[in-house]
Amino acid sequence: MDFFALNWYHEAVKEVSALGFVNEISKYISMTTIFPVITLCFLGWFFFYYFKVLRPVPGTSEWIAIETRKTGLSIMAARHPMEKLDVIPLVLLMAAFTFLALFRLGDFVAPQSFFQFNDKQKEVLIQLEKPSEIGMLKYYTGLWTGHYKLEVSSDGVTWHEQAPIEKKGSDDEPTPAMNQPHSNLFKWRYATLNTDNPEVKYIRLTASRTPIELGEIALYDKKNNLIPHSQIRTSPPEAMVLFDEQELIPDRPTYMNGMYFDEIYHGRTALEFLRSEEAYETTHPPLGKALIACSIYVFGMTPFGWRFIGAIFGVIMLLVLYVFLKNMFGKTLIAACGTLLLGFDFMRFVQTRIATIDTYGVFFILLAYFFMYRYITTPADAGFRKSLAPLALSGIAFGLGCASKWIVIYAGAGLAVIYAIRLIQLGLHYRKVGQPGFAMYLLKTLLFSVLFFIVVPATIYYLSYIPFAMGKGLRLGEGMLWDPEYIEIVKKNQELMFNYHGRLEAEHPYSSWWWQWILNAKPILYVNNNIGNLRSSFAAFGNPVIWWGGFVAMVVMGIRVFTHRDGKALFILIGYLSQLLPWVPITRIVFIYHYFPSTLFLVLALAHMFNTIVERRRDSYKPAVYGFTAAAGLLFLMFFPALSGLPAPQGYFTHLLRWIPILWPL
Repeated sequence: MDFFALNWYHEAVKEVSALGFVNEISKYISMTTIFPVITLCFLGWFFFYYFKVLRPVPGTSEWIAIETRKTGLSIMAARHPMEKLDVIPLVLLMAAFTFLALFRLGDFVAPQSFFQFNDKQKEVLIQLEKPSEIGMLKYYTGLWTGHYKLEVSSDGVTWHEQAPIEKKGSDDEPTPAMNQPHSNLFKWRYATLNTDNPEVKYIRLTASRTPIELGEIALYDKKNNLIPHSQIRTSPPEAMVLFDEQELIPDRPTYMNGMYFDEIYHGRTALEFLRSEEAYETTHPPLGKALIACSIYVFGMTPFGWRFIGAIFGVIMLLVLYVFLKNMFGKTLIAACGTLLLGFDFMRFVQTRIATIDTYGVFFILLAYFFMYRYITTPADAGFRKSLAPLALSGIAFGLGCASKWIVIYAGAGLAVIYAIRLIQLGLHYRKVGQPGFAMYLLKTLLFSVLFFIVVPATIYYLSYIPFAMGKGLRLGEGMLWDPEYIEIVKKNQELMFNYHGRLEAEHPYSSWWWQWILNAKPILYVNNNIGNLRSSFAAFGNPVIWWGGFVAMVVMGIRVFTHRDGKALFILIGYLSQLLPWVPITRIVFIYHYFPSTLFLVLALAHMFNTIVERRRDSYKPAVYGFTAAAGLLFLMFFPALSGLPAPQGYFTHLLRWIPILWPL
């Protein structure tokens, strides 16, 4: 992960950009000022238009209907079905965003054969066919951490150790010449070579600790020519696996051929699950890593392999949202535009393309709320059995989410509030119409709710520790699930996670507070690679149109709850607050991606506003609804290089995309 100095911005704007017209215009006015001003002006117009269309049409009796609505608030709205007309936009949306999700996701290949240094074999001797001056040594790291003592010799008798890198102005230990820290696993790295080495015929690697694995080595002479593996021998002979995949050596290390950011925790642990090794990452529940392991099992331990499943979940998220919006508002237009908003959100795009577990938590939050909405919109007189399926599915989704990441517990609070409101209003309905049997209905519902929101989630959570426990030496066929040791493993991990998250004291240059998330003020730069005047990078933050506009839309939802007794607005507001409010008192370091679940409700709030505009102005809604959606899409295209790693001129980032200098490391 690359970090920016604070004065980088001032240096970068001085660089000569390939976009000459940008430099010319920036002499007079900064483009990074124009675009946010245009965005804010557009949002101001959109909300002005929205409140304008809410006014009663002059010369009509609409004001009477508005006043009548204020007499009661019901969360039990109608549920609109999917229609044949929805197939075409849904297929097009899924195809387009699947392509974008997999675009430059990562290489399909990476070294798959690894040499393991162990207590019996801590050393590898590499012998060249003829002496050569070594100009460069690349190596692909594998599992476990440590370093390798790197020595060269011309005769096999006198050895020259490669000196470690001294850190200027630091009391830290020097970095070994051939290092394998936890932050650089499954990456291509360069060894640091002395400049005064003789011609080399022998190279000796000695592991600092065992076990530790190395995937591939690439040796280059002084003319930068790769020394063919046919001219190399190793001792022991099985160490030749270090040279058996030379065709996979990249020109340079990038995110396309190695891990980045927290992939080093979750992608690594997913592989450890597959190999029944002890898990390295223990600060989150196991299910998310188990899903990544499934992807690695299919595609191999490659960048595409460890990222594929998250990218697909990010696309399926759009499918669920489309059906959700259609059920909620009954309009193909609203479903399509709302789905496009989430599709165009920067956070969803970037966060689902990295092999971390946030994607799965957010996906199951969306799924749980989707089925909860279907539950509360079950007709009051439909009976217990018809309400059972969506309630059960909501609970199962909640359980799967909790087994992926604890942020889903916050969603549980929101689901519980909505559930309680539904039961209260259902009881009032039974009393109003004089229908008997509510007490029995309530009892059965509560009993099944305990089953689906407590027993089933607890079971899912408990079972999710199977791969975790197998890494501790337990076996499923030997009564693992009833073994006291298994129970103790699960229990100890909960204590570890609680203590870790509750007592974490650390600093990070990209940490931020909850109010900064609302402002979209402090992105996380995941990757930054400079290649001449081109730059390949991406960051996690939000689409300004969606995040800034969505927060105002959430305020509108709160207003509508009181002024229009709007049950749908209440549903959306509860979901948003349940994900945001728990972070307000948090004092440990947190990051902008913790706002990811809240973005689901920002989109729902904006879709709610779209729906109101369409219903109130059937003849003139297009500029507002289509315009807002198009604006989100244009910003997605504009920022695409900063979201996908697509190389672009340095000036494009500094003169067009850095809307908030210093805080936006773009």
